[in-house]
Parts: sequence; C-alpha cells; structure tokens
Amino acid sequence: MADGLNMSRRIRRTPYTNRVEAVGVRGFSVVNHMLLPKAFQPSVEEDYWHLREFVQIWDVSCQRQVQIMGPDAGRLVQWMTPRDISKAKIGDCLYVPIVDHNGGLINDPVLLKLAEDQFWLSIADSDLLLYALGLSLGMGLDVAINEPDVSPLAVQGPMAEDLMASIFGDEIRKIGFFKYKRFDFQGRSQIISRSGYSRQGGFEIYLEGSDHGEALWDVIWKAGQGYNITPGCPNLIERIEGGLFSYGNEMTRENNPLEIGFGKYCKLDGSVDFIGLKALQKVASEGHMREIRGIVFDGDPVPTCSTPWPVMVGTQKIGQITSGIWSPRLRANVGLSLIERDFWLIGQPVEILTPDGKTQPGKITALPIT
Repeated sequence: MADGLNMSRRIRRTPYTNRVEAVGVRGFSVVNHMLLPKAFQPSVEEDYWHLREFVQIWDVSCQRQVQIMGPDAGRLVQWMTPRDISKAKIGDCLYVPIVDHNGGLINDPVLLKLAEDQFWLSIADSDLLLYALGLSLGMGLDVAINEPDVSPLAVQGPMAEDLMASIFGDEIRKIGFFKYKRFDFQGRSQIISRSGYSRQGGFEIYLEGSDHGEALWDVIWKAGQGYNITPGCPNLIERIEGGLFSYGNEMTRENNPLEIGFGKYCKLDGSVDFIGLKALQKVASEGHMREIRGIVFDGDPVPTCSTPWPVMVGTQKIGQITSGIWSPRLRANVGLSLIERDFWLIGQPVEILTPDGKTQPGKITALPIT
C-alpha cells in the first residue's frame, strides 16, 4: 500500500507546520481534519529511545478544543460523560469518556475546567463539536459551542521539566499531574498542563492565538538545544507499551467504557445523570464480554498494524490486535486487543496470525506492558 498523503485545503495546516517541515518531517497523518506529524527520526525505534532519554517537541494541534460556555455548560458536559465532574475545580484536567445513548464511546477527551461556566474538551479523532451542538439544541440548553483558536504544542520526555523551567521559570515545576496553570508568553496568558500522550512525562501548551505558533516553537527549540531536543510525535512503541489507547483503533462507538478499562471513570449508582446511564448500568449488571489487554508475541518484527490481526486460542478467535509493533526494549512484538471474557486472564497463551501469514505464539499481559 502506498504511504503518502495528497494535500488539499480540506486538510488543515497548523501554526507549527512550517517549522515541522523545516526540521525534516517524514510524513503526516490526519486527525480532526488537521495534519499530525507521524515520523521524524530515521526509524520509530530511534525515536522511541530518544523519547525515553531526552526531550521532544510535538505538534499536536490536531488535538482540537471543543469549547462549551454558558449557564448550562456544566449540565451539557455532565450529560455527555459518565464521569462525575461535580467536584472538578478550575485548574483541573479530567479524562472523560464521552458516550452515546447506548453507552458507546463517542470520544475520550481531556476536560479542562476554565471557569464555572466554561470548559474545553481536548478531543481525539471524532466530530465531538457536532455531537455537543446537537445535544444542546435538542435539550434547549443555554450554551455557546465553538472551536477556539487553540493549538496545543507538547514537550515530552524526562528532560521536559528542566527545559520548560528554563523558559517559564521554576513555578512550572509545581504543576501537578493532570493540572494546569497559566503562564505568560510574549504578553499573552497561556495554559500549560502537565500531561501528554506518552508515559515519559511532559507538558502541553494550549497556545491561544495561532499567530504566536512559530514564535513559541522557536523559543522552545532554541532553549532545547542544551537538552538534546528533537522534533517528535506520539510514538507507537511507547504508546502500546504504556497502554495508551487510540480512538478509532482500540475503541469506537461499538465499544463501551467498561470493556476499555474506563470503569473507574464511570459513576453508575444513579447519582450522576448522563445520556448512556441505563445502557451502562445494564452492561455493569450483566458483565462486559470483552476487556482490553496487552499481548506480547514472538516472531520477526511486525510492521505497523493497518488491518487487525486475529488472536486465537486453538481454532477460536478470541480477539484481534488493533495496534501492534516490535518492541526493541522487550525484544518481542507487542500489541493491544479486546479479549473475550473466558480468555482475558494475564498469562493466557494465545497465537497471533501475523501479516506474513505465519502463526506466532504469545501471551496476554497486563497494561502497561513491562
């Protein structure tokens, strides 16, 4: 299959795309109708080792914000998620599964509470703005919903904190995990959170004002030279090992939060009312039939998983790998899969039908994969 992307104006560039191209991006994907860099280093393995040791700068502007403002903003957000947001404070970031009336996952954004009547949903790859707008109109809610001019830039890796402190001061070290604070950048107040799509630690800068994008990149890039900074992007090896899921790969509307391991984010005792409450209560009562697991398996290094690979026990298909790749650290292939209930115990032997037509032995593992 050809690995290319034909550009058009329907695919939005980001405030950092010029800089990304200048530092040698090798390819893009598209998320939320916007470019997402997908490769810089000569290989995904070199990128993986660098991310684990140093610091990288990521253009993640495709992580669009759905802004919900107005007297009924909190009511609408709560209606969309089974997570209880009543105790959320200004400065909090919450991981919130968004569900439909059947309990199916619509998106899995990070919620930022900016004010009592203002929220950002920092979304994965689905049109959550249209879903929120439809619900608000149908319910007759007093809210305004839009996509603000906010373009996240991530700084990820073990040296991220020292690099960010060199730019914004030591106050940035005080940001707690999944919390945010505001910092000045060239006369504008910007939200910076301790978060990101990796397990290596880091920050996300929610840049308001795309006209400041290249200036922000340049400041971080220059300061990062003393920390061996490179351009980067979400790394597939690190993501799979870390048990970080991708909407559209590990989960879609066909999946509910309980089988994806999001039960801790679901308040199902009736004290929180949301659109999929009855459906998820039924799933919880009857028990979910599948659950997400890691898989480690043998064989030559596999390519990235563009079509699912069957997971077998004997002649029975018990799941399919939706994201998979070779792990240079574990010296084995790793993957993510929803596994049927009778086979999801850790250590369960399985066989993987790989793209080369071979059958490789493996086993079920917990997440993250260590």
